This record gives sequence, C-alpha cells and structure tokens, in this order.
Amino acid sequence: MANSRRELVSLIERGAIPPEQVTRAVQAAGLPPSPRAWAVFIDRLLLWLGGLALAFAVLFFVAYNWAEMGRWLRFGMVQAVMVLAVGIAVWSKATPMVKRVALTAASLLVGVLLALFGQVYQTGADTWQLFFTWAVLTLPWVWVARYELLWVLWLGLLNLTIGLYFRTWGGPFGILANSDAALWGLFGLNTLALATWEWGAHYRSWPRQWAVRLLALGSGVPITLLLLMWIVDAGLLSWPVVAIYPLWLAALYGVYRFWRPELFMIAGGCISLLTVVTLLLARVLLWEGEWQEGSLMLIAIAVLVMGAGAVVWLKRLHREMSL
Repeated sequence: MANSRRELVSLIERGAIPPEQVTRAVQAAGLPPSPRAWAVFIDRLLLWLGGLALAFAVLFFVAYNWAEMGRWLRFGMVQAVMVLAVGIAVWSKATPMVKRVALTAASLLVGVLLALFGQVYQTGADTWQLFFTWAVLTLPWVWVARYELLWVLWLGLLNLTIGLYFRTWGGPFGILANSDAALWGLFGLNTLALATWEWGAHYRSWPRQWAVRLLALGSGVPITLLLLMWIVDAGLLSWPVVAIYPLWLAALYGVYRFWRPELFMIAGGCISLLTVVTLLLARVLLWEGEWQEGSLMLIAIAVLVMGAGAVVWLKRLHREMSL
C-alpha cells in the first residue's frame, strides 16, 4: 500500500496523470480502504481499547476503593486479572492479535502490581527501581510476543528508568555530573535500540513501520538538546557532543539516504540542524553582541531562508526516492 501510494504521488508530481483524472487514478489503485478494511480496523480498535480499558480499570478500581479493600483483596484482584490475561495469551485458539492485546494488558498489570506492592508495604524504594523491575519482569513476555508495541513499551520503561535514576542520584560521577548525564544515557540507549532494530529489519524481517521512527526521535531529541545546552552553557560532560553530533547527522543521512531511503528521518535531521543553527545565531548576535533590532530581523530572515531551502531540498529528495 505504501509503495503504491508513493508511486502514484510520483506520477502526479511529474504530471503523468492529469489533474481531472487524479480521483479516478486513486480509486483504480485501490488506495481508499474497502468496507472490509474498515470493519477490520474497527474490530482491532475496539479490541485494543477493551484490553487497555480492562488493565486501567483494575488500577482505578483499587485506588478508588482503597480504604474499603484489604491488602489481600487488592493483590488478589490484580493478580486474578493478570492470570486471566496470560491465560488468554497462551490459549491456542486465540488469534495472534488477541494474544498480543492480552500480553500488553498483562504487562501493564505488572506495573500496577509493583506500584501496589510498594504502596502497601512502603518499601521506600526509589521510583526508578519500580520501572527497572517492571522492565525486567516483562522482558520474557516481550521476547516471546515479538510485537513492536510491546518492545516500544519496554524501551519506554528503560527510558523512564534512566531519566529517574539520574534525577535521583545525579549520575555516576558524583559532584561532576549534571543533567547532561541523563540525556547521554537516553541518547545511547535509543541509538543502540535504533541500530539493533534496523539490523533486525534488514536481516531478520523485523517490522519497521512507526517503531523505527519513534526510536529515531528518541535518539535525535537528546543529542539535539545536548548540543543546545552546550551552546547555552558548556558543561563538563557536554563537550563531546560537538564531535558526536556531526557524526550522528552524517550517519543519519548516509543510512536513510542511500542504505534505506526514508524521508522522515532526513527531515528530522533538518529540523534538528535548523534548531541548532538558530540558537547559535541567537547567541552570537544577541547574547555576545550588542542588542539591536536588526539582529532579530537577521535571525528571522535566516530561519526563513534555511526553512525554505530545507523544504526545496526535501522535495527534490522525495522525487528521487520515488523513482
């Protein structure tokens, strides 16, 4: 479907299809979803909403009736629903989609159970330990399911673990550490996950779809923030970003321009670079220079020129990738 849409867009942009025939060409290509496709979509949507609603309903029911429920009733209810979800997942007659929904609900209930345990017994554990334990306990289910949504959920737990850990302890370097350490941890984790996923997609037929793009955002946002922080105020842990950021941009362009063409990734790199250059201009012209109204006008013109140039370049790349 994606290839057909890309080819059709390429034909329309080249003028091979007259404007008055575009609607007919779209219908002939089979791009509009059929009634059966809509039925399948609605069926899966209701299935996912039902599974997620069940998991969150247990959480809110226990929280709302906390005073009226004993500790054994709280644990028993959460564990009973979790066992039910796992039982559906291992039921041989269940469809693959139902099994995935059940395992996702069971994974969410593990977090509910851990939060309940910490609240009842007041363990005094740090918040990051809850998310780390949650990720460790659900790893076997995620590995068995081999479903991209569960993998992204699991990676999200690790991201929260890293962020909360450095927020609690300040990093492994004691007094020398700062907020950069958490961003470096997120960048390293998500970049490694992105590289691993791309390797699996190329050699093991792992699904790419939206998960790879989400991991790319998880890699690009921290490294961009690190460079922005370096521009504002260079820190002890932020200076390597000056060397790593250009390498990251070059790798992003090389991989998603030649090895696996993907316009979304290159567009994200353009946004990151435009943001960095804009902040650099603001520091040079406004913070370190004399305050002048013309400096703001110059920055605005630079942003417009860079944005227009990026759009023109991306459109040309889109045409080349569509051939």
